[in-house]
Amino acid sequence: MQFRKLGKSELEIPVVGLGTWAIGGDSFWGGQDRENSVRTLQAGLETGKILIDTAPCYGSGTAEEIVGEAIRGHRDQVVLATKCGLRIDQRMRKLLSRESIMWEVEESLRRLGTDHIDLYQCHWPDLEGTPQEETATALYDLVKQGKVRAIGVSNYSVEQMEEFSKYAPLASLQPQYSLLERTIETAQLPWCREHDVGILSYGSLGAGLLSGKYTAEHRPSDRRTGFYSYYQEPKYTKALALVDVLKEIAQERGIPTSHVAIGWVTAQPGVTCALVGARTPAQALENLKAGDVVLTAEELGKIQAAYEKYEA
Repeated sequence: MQFRKLGKSELEIPVVGLGTWAIGGDSFWGGQDRENSVRTLQAGLETGKILIDTAPCYGSGTAEEIVGEAIRGHRDQVVLATKCGLRIDQRMRKLLSRESIMWEVEESLRRLGTDHIDLYQCHWPDLEGTPQEETATALYDLVKQGKVRAIGVSNYSVEQMEEFSKYAPLASLQPQYSLLERTIETAQLPWCREHDVGILSYGSLGAGLLSGKYTAEHRPSDRRTGFYSYYQEPKYTKALALVDVLKEIAQERGIPTSHVAIGWVTAQPGVTCALVGARTPAQALENLKAGDVVLTAEELGKIQAAYEKYEA
């Protein structure tokens, strides 16, 4: 596994990390067995030091509880990332007030069974009018208290990151980024490169489509097909043609197709870590092995040419 420094922080993180939205049992992914979820993360721990990214809203706290159970006795092996700001009370709220953050961090620490969080991220920008100064200074106070080592944001625009950075050191951005979703290349990715802000990409496998396991006849049976445009025609057929190119490169190398898709993400300048979900121990082990993959310039060129056909 390769490791990279996360922005201007002191964290050294693996280039591939485990995301936990699916293992929280959220119906979006069709449900998940809790014991199997614990085993999935523990399988990852067998490979050495890993990064686990989670959030309170994944299964309404279930994912954090599962992470806490899985890493018990192995805290020093884990770069632990979680989030605040997406609260599910009677309704979903994007709230980043100081009071809310201070309540959320204690709840997360309790569920995770730890005394500190390595990377604490704002899940979404606040929609209830909280000033960025209030949010950033609250998070920076948690760093000063030793409860948080580094601060990140997720799904932020360049303008929002610029304002946030006036009040606290910003280590990272977590955006959706894959071969099938490249919106951040226009603004966020160049800005992060320029300002030494690390990027942890989510959706690195295009909600599973870039793994190579789906075909024209076989698609996921959960809510993904109605949520992501590339699971719908006319994009779906074109996306499968792009995946065929990934399969060719994978076959030549003797590696899974998913490794090529993940390797493309980690090859992009400015990307620190590709987050990949896993629902079984075998998937966790396979995905983490992608951290050893370094694609050649020729392979990256071939993938780009296939992507341009997909976009056309």
